[in-house]
Amino acid sequence: MTFEDLELISPILKALKDKNYITPTPIQAKAIPLVLKRKDVLGCAQTGTGKTAAFAIPMVQLIHRIEKRVPGKPTLRALIVTPTRELAIQIDENIKSYSRHTKVRHAVIFGGVKQGSQVQKLQRGVHILTATPGRLLDLQSQGYIDLSTIKMFVLDEADRMLDMGFIHDIRKLLKLLPKERQSLFFSATMPNNIVELSRKILKSPVKVEVAPVSSTAETIQQYLYYTNKPDKKKLLLHILKNRDIDQVLLFARTKHGADRIARDLKRKNIKTAAIHGDKAQNQRQKALRQFKSGDLRVLVATDIAARGIDINKLRYVINYDIPNVAETYVHRIGRSGRAGEEGVSISICEPEENAYIRGIEKLIRQKIEVIRDNPFPQTDKPMTDAEKKEWNKEKQRRKQEFFAQRRAARERRGAKPQGRRR
Repeated sequence: MTFEDLELISPILKALKDKNYITPTPIQAKAIPLVLKRKDVLGCAQTGTGKTAAFAIPMVQLIHRIEKRVPGKPTLRALIVTPTRELAIQIDENIKSYSRHTKVRHAVIFGGVKQGSQVQKLQRGVHILTATPGRLLDLQSQGYIDLSTIKMFVLDEADRMLDMGFIHDIRKLLKLLPKERQSLFFSATMPNNIVELSRKILKSPVKVEVAPVSSTAETIQQYLYYTNKPDKKKLLLHILKNRDIDQVLLFARTKHGADRIARDLKRKNIKTAAIHGDKAQNQRQKALRQFKSGDLRVLVATDIAARGIDINKLRYVINYDIPNVAETYVHRIGRSGRAGEEGVSISICEPEENAYIRGIEKLIRQKIEVIRDNPFPQTDKPMTDAEKKEWNKEKQRRKQEFFAQRRAARERRGAKPQGRRR
């Protein structure tokens, strides 16, 4: 099957040809005809399967046909809601590619930046709006967005949306949307709360599922190193000595950890940047641009970026910290091996993370290949529950002591010198 078999209009086929896209992925082949027939769609697909194009391509086509009949200032026809700024920007970039030979206008809005330029785009008129929930509701309440004209609504990465605490925003948004609309609902996993939410959004949906829930792409080779906590950094440097590993998306558990890893790699003359929630939006976008252009060898990310980064041909993902939620592992390694390309996932596991690996293997229903040729093998044993309890107590005591010392230092700096009044 080719895209020409999907009854797409010539401007879109030309745009796809520009990008050398010939054959649709399974989710695209199944979903595009349904969306073009104005069906509600419940899509369950792992990350990296090409689902953005599965809803964006037919959306552009449907709006292009409407606007040919209704000239004038663009009216908002389609709304795509997604959890993160990075993912919103990525979706908007894809829409730009698919609509380049049409007169379909699009915009993206997200928080963390001043709203001025976003408001200006909205005032000029757009057909398709991609948004994060907070900024969308904010600008709607200010009167800059009229949702009454929406004909198509897409909720993307629904499970991630709920994980990030957006359920109240979604409920508020649903009350503002027209009752009569086409709705598309995409999620990588389908736990009960996601199924319940989909029932409130969709009417007689057609379910599209192209892979087992929470499975990893078959094109991704998965490898595992067991090591001790103090040896993680040395093992990472050992892995990066392999020059075939040209670019790596590396995941850390915390913002502080991401910054520390980036600093350590820079000291070894490895071009690296960190991306996480505390970074300003312009810093994050700059790091992404540098990584996509090949100026950076390593991009260190926290899980906020696990579904927001889409880099063509990215082959390597390293889990420096093993996630304690097994589904997060699936989302992380799905940054490689996208749309049928080959990918490699390397996980570095310390003793306290051994249980997380067992949970991941249970979820993906396969064993991860262990690398035996390891210069820093794991010799330490995981702490017992009693040892963990004592360690956590000690950690809490040190934390309290640190903050007490910092408060005392602030008070000393703020104390006025005693002297004679004049």
